[in-house]
Amino acid sequence: MKKISIIIIALFTATFSQAQDAKSLLKEVSAKVKSYDNITIDFKYNLNNSKENVNQETRGDVTLQGDKYVLNMLGTTRIFDGKNIYTIVPEDEEVTISAYNPKDDKDITPSKMLTFYEKGYTYKMDIEQNVKGRKIQYVKLIPIDSKAEIKDILLGIDSQTKHIYKLIQTDAKGTKYTLTVNSFKTNQPVSKTLFTFDEAKYKKDGYYINKL
Repeated sequence: MKKISIIIIALFTATFSQAQDAKSLLKEVSAKVKSYDNITIDFKYNLNNSKENVNQETRGDVTLQGDKYVLNMLGTTRIFDGKNIYTIVPEDEEVTISAYNPKDDKDITPSKMLTFYEKGYTYKMDIEQNVKGRKIQYVKLIPIDSKAEIKDILLGIDSQTKHIYKLIQTDAKGTKYTLTVNSFKTNQPVSKTLFTFDEAKYKKDGYYINKL
């Protein structure tokens, strides 16, 4: 019984230590992200579900400044100016404008892709990888809400820069979403109108404006 108690205490201590290490690392990542005026990320995105025989891969880029962002992906541009989301689809010559409601925002959106882990998750240190000479430390996050659609998230962090390198999200149905950062640039010259939607310009170009 005494040996069992010692093992349990040792396991608990190790788990607590891992959680504290993970928490400390994530705090460093969050502080680093918030220290920049803006961030521009070029990334690779993969969606995989082996059961459904689905494997899709694409590239994209996003520029972030505070809560505002411009996301280019799958031939679509999405602009968030802090109040409204503008989804621009050149192929259909259509723009959809919708008001942002944080209560409906349960996904990891561009606005919070670098800080989403601050609330709603438990975490612990996971595997460490060497990627082309870079030490990538993974942290495993599990939603506190047992009814969450997300099963778990692996967050790969560059140990030297404290920048997020990879995000692997697995949902309850086994679908895996992987975002790999190809380039991470900070404090770039950004146009004052980058996060501003020019409705008149798109109307002039013949776009249909759909306001929800």
